[in-house]
Parts: sequence; structure tokens; C-alpha cells
Amino acid sequence: MNVHALVHARIVSALEALVGEGALPAGLDFASVEVSPPREAARGDLASNAALVLARAAQMKPRDIADKLAEKLRTLPDIETVEVAGGGFLNMRFAPRFWQDVVVAILNEGAGYGRVDLGRGERVNIEYVSANPTGPMHVGHGRGAVFGDALANLLAFVGYDVTREYYINDAGGQVNVLARSVYLRYRQALGEDIGRFPEGSYSGDYLKPVGAQLAREHGRALRNQPEERWLPLVREAAIAPMLAAIKDDLAALNIRHDVFFSERSLTSGEDEIAATIEEMRRKGLVYQGRLDKPKGHDDGDWEDREQTLFKSTQFGDDVDRALLKSDGSYTYFAADMAYHHNKVARGFHHLINVFGADHVGYISRILATVVALAGGKVVMKRGEHRTEGGSTDLDIKICQLVNLFRAGAQVRMSKRAGEFVTLREVVDEVGRDPVRFMMLYRKNDAPLDFDLAKVLEQSKDNPVFYVQMAHARCKSIFRNVQQFFPALIENSQEIMGADISLLGDAGEIDLMKKLAVFPAAIEGSAHAHEPHRIAFYLYDLASSFHGQYARGNDSPHLRFIQPNNGTLTAARLALVQANAHVLASGLQLLGVLAPSEMR
Repeated sequence: MNVHALVHARIVSALEALVGEGALPAGLDFASVEVSPPREAARGDLASNAALVLARAAQMKPRDIADKLAEKLRTLPDIETVEVAGGGFLNMRFAPRFWQDVVVAILNEGAGYGRVDLGRGERVNIEYVSANPTGPMHVGHGRGAVFGDALANLLAFVGYDVTREYYINDAGGQVNVLARSVYLRYRQALGEDIGRFPEGSYSGDYLKPVGAQLAREHGRALRNQPEERWLPLVREAAIAPMLAAIKDDLAALNIRHDVFFSERSLTSGEDEIAATIEEMRRKGLVYQGRLDKPKGHDDGDWEDREQTLFKSTQFGDDVDRALLKSDGSYTYFAADMAYHHNKVARGFHHLINVFGADHVGYISRILATVVALAGGKVVMKRGEHRTEGGSTDLDIKICQLVNLFRAGAQVRMSKRAGEFVTLREVVDEVGRDPVRFMMLYRKNDAPLDFDLAKVLEQSKDNPVFYVQMAHARCKSIFRNVQQFFPALIENSQEIMGADISLLGDAGEIDLMKKLAVFPAAIEGSAHAHEPHRIAFYLYDLASSFHGQYARGNDSPHLRFIQPNNGTLTAARLALVQANAHVLASGLQLLGVLAPSEMR
């Protein structure tokens, strides 16, 4: 039961009736009519913009449409009041039985409550994390990992066929730097004094085991080979354990990908990069030309030469993008273009890329690539980086930086990595659930302050504790009721058939209203690709539940368990079970445990 959709349908039906009566002109498009909570709770339960969005097409004043629509709606069951605000907004207030029906719907639908078939089985590829396999994951990687995984859960819940993908950057300069760094650790394992690591290399202790393994397997043999001989071997030996460590770190957060796509696979068989460039050339989007020197570039490093360029400015990018380096090798952008060509060829209807804050500069060129490959157009709105139309659309989400604190003091260094705190260290210290929930308890494109001490507090100020405690409290109530009414167990006939009409207290109705919001929260989060909305919603729901529980401490007649009234207790426990269902469902989407008790 989605009350927003239900009320929307009633409003559209009323509008159609007005058209049939001649009170509104025929041919009106109701697609822009919306139902949402009013800006101020005191104004009502739900509001609609119907009169405002129809006024121009109807050639009527919004107030005149609103008055006619309000008159129709007042005749419908369950509506107590319909008021017209000054600009033409409709504010509606519903009778208690309307909200009581929500509890019945939740009990009947169980884990399916809030599920809606938005995706209709369409295929979506979510590429997230994609950290270079050059070392352990840091906390910033963890934010993108949790965001991508929660978004995948959310889209699967609403009917999309989701593929979770990790792009392995195992080609190019950085993995060669990794190999040279491992080679130094190999020499160190042989007993050599390697001195200070060169600037830009990977000096963390995590590479020592890799160097030691090479020493055990090859002895001093690699010392007698030129770099062009040992570099490919050492590179392979380095990437494999780094990728295994990354997968292990992700597993600690209960994150597992369906596909690990290797950048090197683009050229290891058929050269997909060359094929993509040639396809773009046939479309007239690749040419030979020169680029202007970037502003602020050192003249000594600038090479003014004819290059193979992609016309990315034709699709809103700042400059056209080079596809080949001066030595004839492919640029990073050429590989990115071929990779997205591969995604489009695999038949995905929707692409979602989750980037870190250091990849903001890549947005315009990747959007240009997908538009060129799949048609459509670039859409740039505040906080959105999307393409739409064509055979495949793309949405790019940026996860901003994570600032790590411990009891208010910033934490910067890692015992393992040397220069940054690893994701695994954080998970090992505070646990999976606090990491996942807090990574989502802020919009992805806003910086996040993560306090290692704060997320372990048992207080309302710790959102993950507060929400999990609400679910555990629901379970505790069912344990406690057994001493009075042994038959009142979850999903029992007594609970499923309880008389919900007995629940008329203001706090109980408020809790029902919060439960009713869940389907709309799911739908809105899925449309916007913003799983943080679910975390916010769960905190609000937990707050309402804890508030009603606290009212029972002050007023015993409001307690969920009434030892002398089994009928009322059954009704209130039906509300508790509905609350537990929604909390558990929302937490599952976030990948967070819904505990039966707090330890």
C-alpha cells in the first residue's frame, strides 16, 4: 500500500470527473500532478500541486481549479478536511482509519511492503569503488563502496536487473609504479639496503610480503634481468595479491561484485580500444588536430603536436580529448571510451558510475562519450550529471571526501599503509554496521566527518545505534509480552487479525503516518539514485517509535503491553510488528543488520 500513489490516483480520478462534467477542459495532461507531505505538518497530512500545474493548460486560475477539486475530494471516504492554500496548493487531512489501514497492509505484505516495479526488469550496470589495485583501500574508497552497494540493493528492490561492477585499472603507469615499488621490496627481502623510496612510489609496509614472496620464488634471478624482463613478471605478482586484499576488504563490509572488469582485457585479445576509436572516426567524431596549451601549463613541458582527438566539445566538454600519447600508446581516456562502449554493447539500459572526489574532472568527458556511443543528450542539473535518451543513459555520482576523527581529533596516519588510514582498520575498530550506516547518513556529494568514537556511543546522537535500538526494542516487546499473553507472537493469528481501530492515540497515528511514508521514500530514493534518503527516513521512524515508547513510561495507559487488556495489547503489538518490518527492510537495503537485541 503506497498512500501517496493511492491519493494521487484519487486526485486524478477527481480531475477526470471534473473534465467529464465540463468543469475542466478536455485533453489535460496529469503527468505533473504530485502528492507529497506539506512543507508544514500543521497544514495537513498530504498536499498536491494539481491546480498549479494544470492552470496554464486549462487557462484557469489555480485557485478556481483548486476549489473545484477540493469540493470533489471532500466527498471521498477517509478524508477529514481539504483546504486550499493561497497559491492553489491542496492540503488534505485524513481520518484515523486511513492510517490504520497502513498497519494492516504492512502486516499482509511483510518484507514486500514498499516494493514497486519501477525497473520492469531493465538492466542497470553500477560501477563502483574501482580503486587502483596498488594498495589497501582507504576510507574514501569505503564511502563509494557502501554507496554503490546500497544503491544496487535499492534498485534491485524496485525491479531493476542490477549488475555490480568493479573496473580494475590494471594497465598504464600506476601499476608500473606499483611493480617498481614491489621490486624494491624484493631487493630488500634479499638483504639489500634500498635506501629511501623514490618520490611517487608506494612505500607502505603492505608490499613487504609481496617482495618476500618474490624472493622465495626467484631468489636473486630477477636481479640479473633488465627492467623490461622483470617488470611484467613483478607487475603480475603485485596485482594479484592487491586485488585479493581489496576483495577481502570489501567482503568485510559485505560487498561483493558480480563483475571484475580488467582494463587490460580491452587489448589482450581483440583490440577494443582501436575498434572504438575507428567507430567514432566513422561517425566523424575523431580527427587529427592540435590542442591549445592548457592554462598554467609549464612551457618547458608543452608539446605542440598533431594528435588523434575525440570531438568531446560537441557534447558539452571543455576541450576535445586526446586518444593517443606521443609514443603511440593509448591515453586513459581512450581506454575509458572503449570500456563504456563495452558496457553499451552488453545491452545495459542504464549506467551508473560512482566516482570519488578526485574524479570530478572526468565527468564531462565520460558523459560526452556515452552520448556519442548511445545517442541521447547530456543533462546537467544542480547535483546531477546525467545523459538521457538513446539506447543507454548514464548517471555519474560523486562521493566526497571522508574526514576521519577520534573523539574530535583528526586521524591521518595508518600503521599499515603509512600515509592514510585503511578501510579495513576502520571496519575492524568500529564494525561493519556503523561504517555502512554512517557512510550513508549524509548526501554523497557532501563531505563526511566520521568520528570513530561517536559511532560507538549508545545514544540518540549516534544514528546507527538509535535505529538499530528501535528494531531491537520491537523484538524486546514481543519477548516481554509472553509473560502475560503467550499467544501474542509475531505473525500469529492474534496479531494478524488484531483490531487496529483501537489505535487512536495521537502518537500511534503519528507512527502510522511515518510508516506510510516508506513506499514513497523508496520510490524517491530509487528515482534520484540517493540511498541516503532511506537512512534519514529510518532515523525519523525510529525517533517516532522511541517517542511513543517513552510516552508509555510517563503514561502507563499508552504502553504497548497492557496486562489487563489482551485485545488492546494485540492491536498495539500489530503496530510494533509493522514498525519492525519497515525498520528491518530499510536496514537491509542499506546492508545493515537489524538486531533482535543490542549487545
